[in-house]
Amino acid sequence: MKHKRGFNPLERMAAHRKALHRNMVTSLFRYERIRTTKAKALEIRRSAEKLITRAKIDSVHNRRIVSSRLFDEGIVAKLFTDIAPRMKERPGGYTRILKLGERAGDAAEIVILELVDYKLKTEETSDKQAKKAAKKEKEQAGATG
Repeated sequence: MKHKRGFNPLERMAAHRKALHRNMVTSLFRYERIRTTKAKALEIRRSAEKLITRAKIDSVHNRRIVSSRLFDEGIVAKLFTDIAPRMKERPGGYTRILKLGERAGDAAEIVILELVDYKLKTEETSDKQAKKAAKKEKEQAGATG
């Protein structure tokens, strides 16, 4: 049973665990989508959701608390100006975990941890594919004509 077990220490010393949390939460807010193990994702999700909840109310106090837990001031600004306003109407559940399978080396379960409103950039790839197809057609027309 899991009584009186507050968090998963991830078999790390306290300083290493704190640095891991700071790094991964910073990366999550920078890229809005990261690939990691399931155990780490479950722990990082807790930290990230608490910071997003803080950032929904933009005050000096909240900015100081969030900046004490993140490395990059640019990411703190992005969190308060971009990410938190998108989550304003949500009461919680700002992240999702998508399972990818097992890692080949040690069979650790790999997942994607992403913000709920993350959108894949498919329109850019479709534009690139359209340009590539047009270029190929142009080359074929030039070769035959």
